[in-house]
Amino acid sequence: MSGSKKTKSCIHEFEFKHTTEKQDGRENTQAVAQPPAASAVGAGCRGWRGAVARGTGPARHRRKRAFARRSVGGEMMSERQPRFEWIMEPGTGKALEVRKGQILRIEQVLGAQCVDFNCFNLHDYKEFMHCGRTRTVHGFNPGKGTYLWSAPPRERAMMYIAEDTYGRNDVLFPRCSAYLYESAYGYHTHTNCHDIQSEAQREYGLTPDDVHDSFNMFMCTEVTLEGSATITRQQSKQGDHIDLIALMDVLAVPNVCGADVMRTSNFGLKPIKLQIFDATDEEMAAIPQTPTLNSQRTPKDFVNSQIKATRELVPDAAYVPQFVNTPLQETPVDIDLDEKEVARFEALARRSIYGNDDASSLRDIVFSWWENRYLNSASGAPRISAQKK
Repeated sequence: MSGSKKTKSCIHEFEFKHTTEKQDGRENTQAVAQPPAASAVGAGCRGWRGAVARGTGPARHRRKRAFARRSVGGEMMSERQPRFEWIMEPGTGKALEVRKGQILRIEQVLGAQCVDFNCFNLHDYKEFMHCGRTRTVHGFNPGKGTYLWSAPPRERAMMYIAEDTYGRNDVLFPRCSAYLYESAYGYHTHTNCHDIQSEAQREYGLTPDDVHDSFNMFMCTEVTLEGSATITRQQSKQGDHIDLIALMDVLAVPNVCGADVMRTSNFGLKPIKLQIFDATDEEMAAIPQTPTLNSQRTPKDFVNSQIKATRELVPDAAYVPQFVNTPLQETPVDIDLDEKEVARFEALARRSIYGNDDASSLRDIVFSWWENRYLNSASGAPRISAQKK
């Protein structure tokens, strides 16, 4: 694949008339699309697969559109009106304010394009989506009916995946970076997810250090029995989409993954469509409830709730440790077993691990039973038992 190959996008065949409207009190320039034919995206768009990834030139023009109806075969079809629409082109991302009760749709324009995703509490950027917590609760491939969780100590459901037509996502792999392409591929300049996220987030005053591990949408990964994680080719199609309902006001930041030299997006770069809708009462009522617990801490619960303003780390001369729940206490418990229970205990005692330590063996038996009974997870990872409202 030549780095200088020029390609043509069917997106550029649209004619746009610009208007200005307000969204949440802010002026947005909208562009109403007028395609020259009924089908705006066709076979000619396959040229995107060879899109140039390297280079330092300006990104292609970004466009956003709003419309209430679409034409299919000359017949008008009613659909819910988006409050916002944006064509996110290769090499770019977009920071979007998505209010509680709104739906962010991320849709394939041509298919087979991975999307990296960051998410922050709009009113406190220190609360952000945490792939580790999301992975622990929902596994390696979160999809329809799961949540995006914030990091400890907040651990709140930030967004709910109401729809996922392709059903392959990833929370194992980190975002690609400039370092990756230079160290592994020898590219001194290459589009990459970290730099794209950094630039998109800069609109809201965030820095490259604020970019967090990404929720990788439409990304197919596998884990071998030996524990190795691999990326495989994907088969998402035009129109495949993910609908995320905001459960709090968030800053959602998707970007077109910059990995055109990997299987991530089948060795290509393609545009992605973004839309924001208002969720209906029925859609909100269909979201399973998650628990509200005392352990979901907010800054008012912190001993130190001030955000550090300097980069250098120096000790606090007045620091006095206040570790939670200390000093820890152990309470001995005597347990009597009859002959039948002793025989059963010996069969489960894991002597290869605990030797003659009967107390440790019994703790293992009791807590392993509890995990299997209440967590439904052999690994011991907690799962949220959501209840319908």
